[in-house]
Amino acid sequence: MKHKHKFYAINEAISQIKQGSRVMVGGFGLRGYPDVLVEALAESGINDLTIISNDLGSPGIGLGKLLSNGQIKKLIGNYYNWNPDVAQAYNEGIIDVTLVPQGTFAEAIRAAGVGIPAFYTATSVGTELASNKEIREFSEKSYVLERAISADVALLKAYKADKLGNLIYYKTARNFNPVMAMAAKLVIVQVDEIVESGELNSESIVTPHIFVDILVKKE
Repeated sequence: MKHKHKFYAINEAISQIKQGSRVMVGGFGLRGYPDVLVEALAESGINDLTIISNDLGSPGIGLGKLLSNGQIKKLIGNYYNWNPDVAQAYNEGIIDVTLVPQGTFAEAIRAAGVGIPAFYTATSVGTELASNKEIREFSEKSYVLERAISADVALLKAYKADKLGNLIYYKTARNFNPVMAMAAKLVIVQVDEIVESGELNSESIVTPHIFVDILVKKE
């Protein structure tokens, strides 16, 4: 059950993350990516992490710093082309990597947020990504069973929040942030601006405050 959100300083917020945690990180490349929170996590030394994200930034930059620092034990995501260090670390046995097709990745996170443990999709049938997974036929078409993806912590970025914790996003910077807010036990959100309750247009609110635990204002 979610507890009432609080306003935290950056390092105080990151200190809530425990060693060995599963951490979701919003963003697609640099869009919707909580840069200040990730920098603080890289400086914290917290390790043995499973990072659940679309990508891992670039070598030594953003989430790539976590890999350079040896803070990651496993990755779950899909678009690692920007960071060749991922392939090298995997081939050297330093990290484990689970590749999930991008659409399946988004749906698996959404499923976790709404209490669906698994679902069937046609994506990846007949490929190595479907190896050792259950395959069933529906209407004479094959589908692979994919499990929901949840996390201990989500590090997210929103454009603006009110003091209750309701969130709005800036255009495509929304990306994975809203579904990740639903799928983690502890949700920490970096925002550019915090306004008084009632100032946000209710029709523009994407993530209701009930999903938000900690707000960090980017300075």
